[in-house]
Amino acid sequence: MSSGNITMNGHKENEIQQQSSEFASRQNTESSSVSKSVKGKDHIQDQETMELYSKAKSQEKEIQYLREQIALASIKESQSLNEKYALERKFSELRMALDEKQNEAITSASNELARRKGDLEVNLNLLNELKVAEDEKHIFMSSMLGILGEYGFLPHVTNASALTNSIKHLHDQLQLKIRTSHARLRELNSMIGNDGRNVFDKRIPTTTFMNDQLPRSSMGGHGFSDYNPYIEGQRGSDTTRMTTPDTDRSFAGHNAMGDGVASFGSEEEGPGIDSFQIIGEAKPGGRLLGCGYPVRGTSLCMFQWVRHYPDGTRQYIEGATNPDYVVTADDVDQLIAVECIPMDEQGQQGDIVRIFANDDNKITCDEEMQEEIDTYLSEGQATFGVQTLIQQLDSSENWEPTTIILWRWGFRVKVEKTQAMLIEEKYSEDVLIKIPGGHSAQFVLTCSNGSSYPFSTNKDIRMRETIVLTMRIFQIKALDEKRKGKA
Repeated sequence: MSSGNITMNGHKENEIQQQSSEFASRQNTESSSVSKSVKGKDHIQDQETMELYSKAKSQEKEIQYLREQIALASIKESQSLNEKYALERKFSELRMALDEKQNEAITSASNELARRKGDLEVNLNLLNELKVAEDEKHIFMSSMLGILGEYGFLPHVTNASALTNSIKHLHDQLQLKIRTSHARLRELNSMIGNDGRNVFDKRIPTTTFMNDQLPRSSMGGHGFSDYNPYIEGQRGSDTTRMTTPDTDRSFAGHNAMGDGVASFGSEEEGPGIDSFQIIGEAKPGGRLLGCGYPVRGTSLCMFQWVRHYPDGTRQYIEGATNPDYVVTADDVDQLIAVECIPMDEQGQQGDIVRIFANDDNKITCDEEMQEEIDTYLSEGQATFGVQTLIQQLDSSENWEPTTIILWRWGFRVKVEKTQAMLIEEKYSEDVLIKIPGGHSAQFVLTCSNGSSYPFSTNKDIRMRETIVLTMRIFQIKALDEKRKGKA
């Protein structure tokens, strides 16, 4: 395009030069003709001739000036074209450099994005692990607080130092009770040797050993023996069921009165329990006690409460290794039994003794609790004041007063102090309400996102069972309605 412009400018300049030469030749011809006419015609006035001559001279000068201007313009145009070509070359080089820089930036950004994506995945995995650890911490803390509360060692502040000190004090007290119980057993044995008779023939209840001499530990097995077959049988999961034959329920035997008490004749050998029975109200929130009379040298007893299901399976209840047991919402519509293994001083075990609570009938709510739950179901709403374990800004955890509101479709938990909504969720299959072992009035609520929240009803176990049963019934009804809607 630039070479075409140069050619066209050259043609124009040649045309101008030709026109100028033709004009000059015409002027010369006119001048010569004028001269001839002047010479030929003397009568023409010299004035007019001079004017014409001057005009011709001025036009020649003007033509010369225009030629010079055209030449200068051509030179400037050539310079401008050269500068244009140089600028275009520089622009092309800059464009290439810019494209190269852009490619480098894109590559660097892609690498950075990939690195950040990897960091994000690592952070998500760490967040999930942290969440699992926090849930385990909540469950562990609630269990430990329940155990410490049962023995009266509940700390005022919930932190690692306070819990450690409380556990140390509890350990010291349990060790003291164990030593005391061993001393009393040795005293009883010496009495047996001195009197030449079996002191157990006085039919001292089995629970005397459990409540007065040996520590009541919801952790199982402590103070009884180094080996507990129930603990060995239930390790791994508290929901593990073991299939039992149909004869298991009749193993405990019945006496002539049909009151569900197991009796064994004196012809049997080895440690044993006579008149083994369960006393107490077999209702949610009620406390049951397995007791009897030790015979044939029985000095220690190992207890285990068992939950029997309609399909013939059974579940060893976690932490229920004491002679006493608090009936929970998990036991409703199930059969509850207690099993006892008597032992003597030499470590010899007698036959296992088993008896079912509630006269071999399923556990049901008492009339007052059932009426309260039915009222909540008919109204479609229930409100309870509880306490929730909440983590503070200083990483400590305290029990805060909260309100649980249950509806047919879901539930809410609101902190009373700040009126902040802690939980608001609809019922789903992932929502779980679990009751920890021991005698604490606590339960753990697991939401659909996997987060867990420990709750406490301030030692009101009956209130805990009412909340758990009401919430579970609302959940079952909500899930049934969802299934019907999908169908």
